[in-house]
Amino acid sequence: MKGKNLSRREFLNRSAGAVAGIAAGTALTPARAPAAGNSRKKYVVGIMGCGGRCTFLLNDCLAKRTDMEIAYVCDIDARRLADVAALVEKLTGRKPKAVSDFRRMLDDKDVHAMFSITPDHWHALSTITACQAGKDVYVEKPCSQNVWEGKKMVEAARKYKRVVQVGAQTRSGRYTRAAAEYIRSGKLGPVYFVRVVNMKQWDSIGHKEDAPVPPGVNYDAWLGPAPQRPFNPNRFHYTWHWHWDYSGGDIINDGVHQIDAARMLIGQDYPTAVTSTGGKFDTPDDDADVPDTQIATWDFHNLRMTFELMLRTPYMKKMPWELRDKLDTFPNWPFDGMRVEVYGTKGILYFERHGGGWQVFDESEKVIAKDHDIHPHYAHLDNFFECIESRKKPNGDVEELHRSTILCQIANISYRLGGRQLRFDGRTEQFVGDPEADKLLKRVGREPYVIPDEV
Repeated sequence: MKGKNLSRREFLNRSAGAVAGIAAGTALTPARAPAAGNSRKKYVVGIMGCGGRCTFLLNDCLAKRTDMEIAYVCDIDARRLADVAALVEKLTGRKPKAVSDFRRMLDDKDVHAMFSITPDHWHALSTITACQAGKDVYVEKPCSQNVWEGKKMVEAARKYKRVVQVGAQTRSGRYTRAAAEYIRSGKLGPVYFVRVVNMKQWDSIGHKEDAPVPPGVNYDAWLGPAPQRPFNPNRFHYTWHWHWDYSGGDIINDGVHQIDAARMLIGQDYPTAVTSTGGKFDTPDDDADVPDTQIATWDFHNLRMTFELMLRTPYMKKMPWELRDKLDTFPNWPFDGMRVEVYGTKGILYFERHGGGWQVFDESEKVIAKDHDIHPHYAHLDNFFECIESRKKPNGDVEELHRSTILCQIANISYRLGGRQLRFDGRTEQFVGDPEADKLLKRVGREPYVIPDEV
């Protein structure tokens, strides 16, 4: 970052030329608050990011809502933008405004909320800017690309009194709360060990040469806060997941869901230490930065939690889509690739995040407790809109997901530093006596896409 941090106004003015379609110095007007107690309020939203997750949400959830109007769609890829604008019109009968700069929708006083369905490196800046504009935010997981950015997201949500829901749908599952209550009731006995599993088949991204920027793509805007690099298709749509500049591998892509669920089940906030090892064992020469095999261990005083990742296991499965919305259908636990195991002295609780429910087995291998419900993705969106009206904290509040994302981020820092144990202070969200590790908690922003120290 050159010079001092930019204020919100300076960011808006100085970056006006960096992203097409907005006049310099545009002022942002807070959204009009929804009418209190009006459960039939029509919420006007804008969607930032028109990739695969966006089209899934539109087809499966958003376009079916009668309490919501999609007024804007935004993307830096003109082809994707046009496709999603057409999809919204097809599904809802109303054509949204298609913009290449998300601040265009933030400047509209009639917009209540923004959906940030962007790559991870854009989550923080988009959320903070929306909060400053007086909009509520639904941002996809993980919370942020690095620890410091997540902290700034929490500060912005609180300062501007915004509802910020992170897309950790499991938190809205009735069965998730029931499992947590069962554990805390003491029926499982004291818990000293938790195992989180994230295993599936994921093919190598291989190797690709740098290439010209595709027509219709504003690559500078896509990079945003990330470092300047030549365009490469292996660092672009979706494959950005496997690069430190933009994300942190599958521990933070899929794994954060199970890690967040586990943290909710056991009622823990910050660990006191972390260790993570692994490597690129199957395809060491492809373009990915991140490991295909990883183990992390977090210390929580009298409790240890481990995370196990392997991306070359075709026999390990996610809960099949056709079973996620069925009742009383439990996974085949040994082959469930997205499970949490909570080990108590009186039994073991198996938990699945995709609506697969949970079961408790005792020492005789008998099921002594269980619960089940459908996948809570609908409930999570319901909760967001309910909280826009009530102004209560949502189930996936940004502060809770910031703490869960931290577990992934500090595990990756340990991995990148050779697997050494790092002690962590949750009060400061910094490492203890390790300046080298602390440097990886934050990165230098790329102007003009800089998050200021004071949001």
